[in-house]
Amino acid sequence: MKKLFIIGASVLQLPAIIKAKEMGLYVGVADYNPKAIGIPYADEFFNVSTIDEEGVCQAAKEFGADGIMTLATDMPMRSVAYACEKLGLIGISYDTAVRATDKGDMIKAFERAGVEHPWYRIVSSPDEKIENVSFPCITKPTDNAGSRGVMLVENKEELEKSLRYSSENGRKGSVIVEEYMRGNEVSVEIIVYNGIVHVLQVTDKLTTGAPHFVEMGHSQPSRLGEKNVAAIKDLAERAVKSVGIENGPAHVEIMLTESGPKMIELGARMGGDCITTHLVPLSTGVDMIKATIDICLGNTPDLSVKHEKGSAIRYFDVPEGVIREINGVENAKKIDGVEEIVFTKEVGEATGEIGSSGDRVGFVIAQADDAEKAVSVCEEAMKMIEIIV
Repeated sequence: MKKLFIIGASVLQLPAIIKAKEMGLYVGVADYNPKAIGIPYADEFFNVSTIDEEGVCQAAKEFGADGIMTLATDMPMRSVAYACEKLGLIGISYDTAVRATDKGDMIKAFERAGVEHPWYRIVSSPDEKIENVSFPCITKPTDNAGSRGVMLVENKEELEKSLRYSSENGRKGSVIVEEYMRGNEVSVEIIVYNGIVHVLQVTDKLTTGAPHFVEMGHSQPSRLGEKNVAAIKDLAERAVKSVGIENGPAHVEIMLTESGPKMIELGARMGGDCITTHLVPLSTGVDMIKATIDICLGNTPDLSVKHEKGSAIRYFDVPEGVIREINGVENAKKIDGVEEIVFTKEVGEATGEIGSSGDRVGFVIAQADDAEKAVSVCEEAMKMIEIIV
């Protein structure tokens, strides 16, 4: 029986843990939290931080891992890559992991490879002097994800405050200042196998907009037209190659601007927000989790499209307050096409401004004949659900 070591045991990693057990694998998990939700589903647990590179490597060695992976979080990718290099297992290189998790190194890799990207400036601290900035622009920490620390800056007076906000939401304090790109935001879901890039799906995004741009919905396939989608796929493929991903998944975020698609950023892992765990299988029939597991274990992944349908997820937008009641969920689940309705906050918990993905209350996932219909199913279900605060 092959052994799979999954870095992280939170709800984000749970689909990978469950899938690995379904595949008949012996599963180990590593997490700093001894009460993480995924631990009871695994065969062995190692109490080590997902960003402790030496600790993860030692745990993987003790476990006797045949493959190491994480699902939809960025920073553990460095631990995964470090352990894979040290133990001779399949995975991205450590240098690639750094380029895929540091927005400064990432955009420099795009620049070297001629991959279209916004203008940018990088500062090591919010006190560092910054020149040649045009407004509006975006500030964000170089080493965080989930829209944490992202701010829209309208003028010079706001820049100092925004730099400090972004810096405080990062790990090492450095900030990237970028062009504020207007257009349609998409993500591209990819599996790279033996250096060949396989684009599985292009996802349309819905965000809160300024100032934090938190994602509030996704749908597949993209409705931006054949020519635009082809240009988006081409850019995504070049971006993935520029950071050096040879084997494994990639989640690539792109803005389709008036002058064509430009890179936002990418992750050398599967997309979060149920995009790759739910939406891709619902729209294509491709099991991205299984494909990722197969690659890291040395197996040939099945990337063949089984069907062409539409899929969507929409997040609830709830007023600030404390959740008192949630009604209508069972009736909403009966709507044709509704796949899942999940709440990440419960009755008695507080709600507030959505400043990052962790502030969202819950979501609806749907499948239909096309993306537009799938979105409509989500919206219909959400209208039936009453969240009283």
